[in-house]
Amino acid sequence: MSRLAQVFARLSGQKALIPFVTAGHPHPDLTVNIMHDLVRNGADVIELGMPFSDPMADGPVIQQASEHAIKQGVGIEKTIQMVKKFREADQDTPVVLMGYLNPVECMGHERFVQQAKSSGVDALLLVDSPPEESSELLQQLKTNDLEQIFLIAPTTTDARAAMICEHAAGFVYYVALKGVTGSADLDAESVNKDVKKIKQHTDLPVAVGFGVKDAKSAVAVAEVADAVVIGSALVLALGACKDSNEASQVIANFIKPIRSALDSL
Repeated sequence: MSRLAQVFARLSGQKALIPFVTAGHPHPDLTVNIMHDLVRNGADVIELGMPFSDPMADGPVIQQASEHAIKQGVGIEKTIQMVKKFREADQDTPVVLMGYLNPVECMGHERFVQQAKSSGVDALLLVDSPPEESSELLQQLKTNDLEQIFLIAPTTTDARAAMICEHAAGFVYYVALKGVTGSADLDAESVNKDVKKIKQHTDLPVAVGFGVKDAKSAVAVAEVADAVVIGSALVLALGACKDSNEASQVIANFIKPIRSALDSL
């Protein structure tokens, strides 16, 4: 059983909290400690962003975080090495690498997947790699027992959602709004309606992200979803941190209320 499957089995109906952070932001030396702090404060899965120069699905906050990390020399290989360092003390928390296809193509599917596997990565979420374009990569992932997370958007047709669910593994990621990360307030009623439709096509957990920013919005979508993903608001909060102590305090203040609210459902 994969680490992702183990987490959702352990939760047994409780809601999973999946925070997103950008590797190398606000400083490369802080990323591994940030990951551990997220787990200590209630994260069930970590989504780690691979910095990329043209993150088309991300809003200004995560775009700036990527630019900042790239300027400090963090790319796909250093991101993978951060996961390896994280695994020295944490063998249980699933890590999903989030990013874009271009750097993976440049590195080569086989080399990327093998390095990711050996470093302790559990799954891959590539925004611009839908099932139709992922056959070669999917084969490499399956060979190495890694999973590919696919996105379903509010504009996805029911037929296409069914097709995506057929190829999905780990969990299905529902994009809660039409736009980039952190761009608008979500409509919880609409999200819950769409998540119910997705669940008709799969037994996998469904996570909701894009627009979830605090305990209130997390609870609103967790009524139906199995997990909530919080990214831009957390990345913004971490942006001004200069050392591990500051980052630890920011994470505790940000994550604990959300964890508590989800546990109360």
